[in-house]
Amino acid sequence: MEKSEWIWMNGDLVPWENAKVHVLSHGLHYGSGVFEGIRCYDTDRGPAVFRHRDHLERLAKSAKLYYLPLSYPVDELRDATHELIRRNGLSSCYIRPIAFRGYGEMGLYAQSAPVDVVIAAWPWGAYLGDAGKRNAVRAKVSSWRRISPDGLIPEAKACGQYLNSILAKTESAKAGYEEAILLDQRGFVCEGSGENIFVVREGQILTPPPGASILDGINRRSVVQIARDLGYTLVERDIARAELYLAEEVFLTGTAAELVPVREIDDHDLGEPGEITRVVQAKFEDATCGRAQEYLEWLDIVEQPSKVTS
Repeated sequence: MEKSEWIWMNGDLVPWENAKVHVLSHGLHYGSGVFEGIRCYDTDRGPAVFRHRDHLERLAKSAKLYYLPLSYPVDELRDATHELIRRNGLSSCYIRPIAFRGYGEMGLYAQSAPVDVVIAAWPWGAYLGDAGKRNAVRAKVSSWRRISPDGLIPEAKACGQYLNSILAKTESAKAGYEEAILLDQRGFVCEGSGENIFVVREGQILTPPPGASILDGINRRSVVQIARDLGYTLVERDIARAELYLAEEVFLTGTAAELVPVREIDDHDLGEPGEITRVVQAKFEDATCGRAQEYLEWLDIVEQPSKVTS
């Protein structure tokens, strides 16, 4: 990964190489942490964080669900992120805020262990590659099922829960695919290993509902609104596995991946990216980069210090 110069840790900016934690940190041993993935885009108005407050509010909600008290309110985390972007001289970047139980107590019930809060930002291209965004990717339905609300909290973006995604992603990669698609415990389509999924059938856009064990992605919400604003019929409902193979189009959305078409699932050829995918993708990219006036409210501009003239 490409390094930046500074990382924000518990209220201070520290050099990238010095941003370290103790090997006995609770989060390292038990996965007791929550995080977000956020993107900042280079726009005509300067660096702009896409749906920044929505991401930070979800971080706070995830922390609450896992009994992790945050010492920093959302507004303070927002200001810290802006300062981090400025100090690192970044015009566009990926942002990773994380809150986790640190060093101080071992064992499952470790309420006295401190909750450390860290924000990092660095240049990072599309997760599935720019070629994937242009030409689409191949996906495999994983043998691993998406975590169930019977045992964990799918609505939270929690660190330990991503072992589930790692299993699915590793399985698909070893089989020669770029991405995995997980089914929920009932056998319905759920999501990718790190993305939400949309299926086009008979001109309608279908996507699994929040109750289908999905993470209700910020980019998912954005694409739902964009698609409806464009006049498409978008339906949130359970999707059977066979519908993936019968679909006219399939695409994935996520902060790291952005919006990526899928051209093949389990060796069922879906063809080149379709018209609906391309239209929604273009509008989504316009929204993230500040070219869509109707979605400018989604952009949190990182103000630059005024230049002093003599």
